[in-house]
Amino acid sequence: MKSFRLASIAAAALSGALFATSVTADLPPIVIKGSHFFFENGTEFFIRGVAYQQDVNSNGTTSTTGTFTDPLADSAGCSRDIPLLKELGTNTIRVYAINASLDHSACMQMLQDAGIYLIQDLSNPSSSINRDSPTWTTELFADYAAVIDAMANYTNVLGFFAGNEVSNDVNNTNASAFVKAAVRDMKSYIKTKNYRSIGVGYATNDNADIRIDLAHYFNCGDPADAIDFWGYNIYSWCGDSSYTVSGYDQRTAEFANYSVPAFFAEYGCNTVQPRQFTEVQAIYGENMTGVWSGGIVYMYFQETNDYGLVSVTGDTVSKLPDFTALSKQLALATPSSTSSADYVVTNTVAQACPATGADWAAASNLPPIANADVCTCMVSSLSCVAATGLSDNATATLFSTVCGLDSSACKGINTNGTTGVYGAYSMCNSYQKLSFSMDQYYKNQGKASTACDFGGQAKIQTASTSSSCSGLLNQAGSAGTGTVTTVPTGTGAASSGTSSKTSAAGAVIIPRFDTGFLHLGAYLLAAGIAGAGMILL
Repeated sequence: MKSFRLASIAAAALSGALFATSVTADLPPIVIKGSHFFFENGTEFFIRGVAYQQDVNSNGTTSTTGTFTDPLADSAGCSRDIPLLKELGTNTIRVYAINASLDHSACMQMLQDAGIYLIQDLSNPSSSINRDSPTWTTELFADYAAVIDAMANYTNVLGFFAGNEVSNDVNNTNASAFVKAAVRDMKSYIKTKNYRSIGVGYATNDNADIRIDLAHYFNCGDPADAIDFWGYNIYSWCGDSSYTVSGYDQRTAEFANYSVPAFFAEYGCNTVQPRQFTEVQAIYGENMTGVWSGGIVYMYFQETNDYGLVSVTGDTVSKLPDFTALSKQLALATPSSTSSADYVVTNTVAQACPATGADWAAASNLPPIANADVCTCMVSSLSCVAATGLSDNATATLFSTVCGLDSSACKGINTNGTTGVYGAYSMCNSYQKLSFSMDQYYKNQGKASTACDFGGQAKIQTASTSSSCSGLLNQAGSAGTGTVTTVPTGTGAASSGTSSKTSAAGAVIIPRFDTGFLHLGAYLLAAGIAGAGMILL
């Protein structure tokens, strides 16, 4: 086991600053043609990747409290690690979560100088689509869009993941409808902001019961809604396995006609140690390179799960046996490639959308576009609104009361990923949705003065509708059951759940997320409030 020690954190930071200011050309963007990646000059690009982040979980669960360290805002860490990533033969890293408000320029320049691209996940542990209570909201839109804004102008950003293993079993496949809505809206956002073409994809786990339906679902339908690339987290090659024993042959056959690039977003089974990474020769060999565009090894840092390539203690890095084994295997990998000019795209037909049933619960019809302007216009147009400053418990109780008294008052805020029926305002925040349902009840009661009170927790306001709002509200309809097709022109209001502080050590400290507001349906279930079943959030 080899190790080296940097003189000090200060020296590392200085090195990073010098590295970042060196005059070098930007890496050329990676482009997509058919089911392959290419450099701009037409040379095919295969991902030789490593997952690069410590202590983060962003796989379909939402943390209500916790911290994560943004590795791309840590110039000292980048100065320490990027030379080793380059030595390893890496050309891509995957980072699972960043704080969009921090400065990433130093690390991104170091990656540029080392010839390394980035695939960046858009979620973080406290702002993601929760598989057990899925929603796609204007708050999440703002958080995801902020990551795109922070990274889109770096030419070595290969793409973004809109989700990681969100649907991971038969019982939560309905969550995929909300993730696909995120894919759609983030692709549209990149286009609206006039950024260069950057792909948005999804990373899935390897669950035999749903893997085919998942791959087909995210690829099917309108290309504007579908993923631009597919990431597969797969750990079936353990020890000195083989192309057939590992099932790689079957997975390759399943993706032979896939219309967008597919690659291993995580690989590296660790049940046999030290890992020898003999699968590398298969991944970059003749049986797979016609279908797969490489892969990303999990992972750089040694942690309790024992997947590390190196062990980091302060400013000391020790190479583990896995580092040496992977380095040797990558050095031997020489994939045969096809130039873009010679590549004839034949996989032009998207997969068919899976039908909903016992094994698949995500409808082809997606949740509404998360347009914050729609929600703001809606609240301004109301005559009866909720009082401000309501607690989570009070909000949950009021939802139950209003929808229990008049279920039709809540049609515009209901959402169901399995039936594909969504209220036009189901993506709004809880205050906005509660205000809408109260106003609907008020109107349905003939605007009786007592119908906008709810124990002093609602109030009358003077309704107003600007000319810019009229079109949006007409699309939504008076009951909120229409479909708004107008895309947002900005990020919308930032989520209260992702305001963050930065400690002296550079860790992002995320305060407790407002679970009552984001996942009201789960909260109502926990509270055991009568009538909660009428609100499918």
